Amino acid sequence: MLQDVSIVQQAGVAVLAAATMVWAIGLVRVLRRERPDGTVRRQAQGLRALPGQQGPPRAEAVELTADERAAFAGLVRQFGKRGR
Repeated sequence: MLQDVSIVQQAGVAVLAAATMVWAIGLVRVLRRERPDGTVRRQAQGLRALPGQQGPPRAEAVELTADERAAFAGLVRQFGKRGR
């Protein structure tokens, strides 16, 4: 034992080392339990909630009326003034 270090400091280091080991062992166990099997990962298909979907969804577009386009342009101008 070191003579310049008090027993309380030595006990604190020992407790911190033990807590670190317990935390590391617990973390490894949780990660191993939650790790998906390699074969399952390779066989995964798209999104399970949407079985017919094979890839990312396509972008959707909506035609705006002339009034809606004018209102949107007004909002863009209004927000553009705030940024200056």
